[in-house]
Amino acid sequence: MERITYFADVIVPQALPRMLTYRVPQFMNGLLSVGQRVVVPLGKNKLLTGVIRSVHKQVPLEYEAKYIDSILDDYPLVHEHQLRLWEWMADYYCCTVGEVMNAALPAGLKLTSETKFMLLEFDEAIELEQREETIVDALRSRERMTMQDISDLLDLKNVQPLLKSLIAKRVLISEEEIKEKFKPKITEFVSLGVAADSEQKLSELFNELEKRRAQKQSDALMVYLRLSEWDKGDKKPVERLKLQQAAVINASVIAAMQEKNIFSIEAKETGRLSSHLLASDQPKSLSEAQQAAADKIKEEWQTKEVCLLHGVTSSGKTEVYAHLIEKAIAQNKQVLFLLPEIALTTQIIHRLRKYFGKRVGVFHSGYSDNERTEVWQKVLSDVPGECDIILGARSALFLPFTRLGLIIVDEEHEQSYKQYDPNPRYHARDSAIWLAAQFGAKVLLGSATPSVETFWNAKQNRYGLATLDKRFGGIELPEVILSDIRSELKAKTMKEHFTSALLDEMKRVLAAGEQIILFQNRRGYTPLWECMACGEVPKCTRCDVALTYHKHAHQLKCHYCGYSKQPIQTCNVCGSHEMKMLGFGTEKIEDDIQTFLPDVKVQRMDLDTTRSKTGYQKIISDFESGHIQILVGTQMVTKGLDFDNVSLVGILNADKMLNYPDFRSIERGFQIMMQVSGRAGRKNKRGKVLIQTYNPEHWLLDMVVMSDYYSFYNKEINERQHYGYPPFVRMMQITLKHKEEDVVKQAATEVGKTLRPMLGEYLFGPEEPYIKRINNYYRQQFIIKLEKKPGMGELKHGIVAKVKETILTSEFKSVRIAFDVDPV
Repeated sequence: MERITYFADVIVPQALPRMLTYRVPQFMNGLLSVGQRVVVPLGKNKLLTGVIRSVHKQVPLEYEAKYIDSILDDYPLVHEHQLRLWEWMADYYCCTVGEVMNAALPAGLKLTSETKFMLLEFDEAIELEQREETIVDALRSRERMTMQDISDLLDLKNVQPLLKSLIAKRVLISEEEIKEKFKPKITEFVSLGVAADSEQKLSELFNELEKRRAQKQSDALMVYLRLSEWDKGDKKPVERLKLQQAAVINASVIAAMQEKNIFSIEAKETGRLSSHLLASDQPKSLSEAQQAAADKIKEEWQTKEVCLLHGVTSSGKTEVYAHLIEKAIAQNKQVLFLLPEIALTTQIIHRLRKYFGKRVGVFHSGYSDNERTEVWQKVLSDVPGECDIILGARSALFLPFTRLGLIIVDEEHEQSYKQYDPNPRYHARDSAIWLAAQFGAKVLLGSATPSVETFWNAKQNRYGLATLDKRFGGIELPEVILSDIRSELKAKTMKEHFTSALLDEMKRVLAAGEQIILFQNRRGYTPLWECMACGEVPKCTRCDVALTYHKHAHQLKCHYCGYSKQPIQTCNVCGSHEMKMLGFGTEKIEDDIQTFLPDVKVQRMDLDTTRSKTGYQKIISDFESGHIQILVGTQMVTKGLDFDNVSLVGILNADKMLNYPDFRSIERGFQIMMQVSGRAGRKNKRGKVLIQTYNPEHWLLDMVVMSDYYSFYNKEINERQHYGYPPFVRMMQITLKHKEEDVVKQAATEVGKTLRPMLGEYLFGPEEPYIKRINNYYRQQFIIKLEKKPGMGELKHGIVAKVKETILTSEFKSVRIAFDVDPV
């Protein structure tokens, strides 16, 4: 019988221009399917996790195919529609499928190779130095050791020379072993053993323990009976750790009771995800305005796949979402609910789980690798009634849906939906629309301040449009007041960075028992630590930015690369001791409030205070419960959070948002100010917003005061059309990076010469970006405008090919290239 040789195209998580083809061992014939994970060799010693894309009989002509090492899955872990999404992303965003795979799969589903060393049979006459003998002696008893094991053994960081010497002497050999990253959670459960499995035995046992004065064992038994609900006729196993904590005992007490057969211990695989969540309520009945919006959305979906819900802050968009989710799951469909920030998930999770219980799964980077892997597997297994609704940040797009019927993109205008670095530099909103089309699913985009591009698409009748222009319950939009910093500086009524108007309002609100949110879009204590004699400012050694002082850590930190150092007391340039702090961040605001309002409870919500997994949740919970009176934050406090008792919002420096050198700065400034304003007065009364500015005459601030999105949009869209910016063109950014400034400038000049004949006036650059050096890499950038016409995709790929050809086949091959399609 003729034996057929098969080959498999495999996607590996590397930036390779194309897939690799591997030979299928005969014993694997018939066992491989598209979407299964396999272990494949790459290079001399490396082993990687790959995903099967196709199985065929075509022999690769350019190279000799290596064999697939092993199969990891009995069934596909990645579905066909996911693979198509990966390929579309790689094509549209000008990267490789391997880079998309690397972003898409949770780390727990990607295996790593780990070098291990073993002894060979060697000639004992070979001379070994003392440390080499130590390694050999250890391997005689341990069989295999990793490089880290050997480093720990010798208390030596650099063991490579020793290992290289032993390999050269044919004493050691190295091998690559695959290490599975995902480990199921194992929990130990305590049950009653044979010595205590009846009421009579228990009674005798308590008497015996009392005689022996074994008080801790007696306490452990009593607590177990309470936790297992013995009095109700149950004999539920109790988690060992919970029992130890409740009885205030250590593990040795449980172990002693196990030896006497009082307790029986069983280890079980348990999930990390909450499995006890039950729905406790039905979605609320919609108001007349909400019902009209929901009906309009459904009507628009009859002829369009995408609909925009333009609803002012506190208009009740979430209840409309819940109503539409309920309809989708009644039709046995899955729902993906995207949010731009992990901070937003805290409140939304509670709300949706109240309605839908364990149907709601959560997937974002705040979860551990193992937790995200478990969510992936739950969605993959498609158990009815579990994880039908996935709530997550942009990475939730990659989950293995099979019945996707609705995607909701809340706060669709947020730039957090865009992945900046590394590849794929995708936009979750746009990718969600493409993904929905693969399932015939509907998309709902929601925002009080839609992006200019999205609102233009709605106006062009490409998207449907539904509106909610009144706050729920008839609450008025907040009163917005401009506070002139220049006038107060002249009158000398400023206190640090607070105008007297803002401080007076804060005192009034606090006296009424209400809460305040203060917004400053810069974390840290102060952005500049300046010498008063010569003007020198300490800068990052790796980036062209000033270091920000963080008082809590008493460090100067770079917010781009993480570099930090102790604050200097003496100027490095002139030797002066006169160092002054200029500017202010959230930490400084928090500090100043404690000075002016010493009895007030203040909390910051920024990157520094929310690094832990539960950081967001604790702050939001404390603010909701009234334990915090003033919340000071960066953009995190602007995004969809809902607090009943906030009656005042202060924006401390509006001008910073309006003067950034970017064509989107006006749009972003308007969105941020409108969004943070929407946190005020959301339940029983009209709120107030006070905006501090040096330029109260700015036209945009008038529109914020009037809450006039439509006037803003009309002015902005006319500007975009006049100067040729999105949505009238698409944009592409090319960034070149190198550690030597002259090299990257010369490379950029060559790229410019190559591209100008192709693009003419649509090519802008090369030029230095706003920050020209980050993490020791100097940068040069090009901006390209792409006309929206047939052939745009071919032009885009032609540009990428030309740039790579110019760089990779010249003396500039060490220059790094980054392509960003649709930068935001």
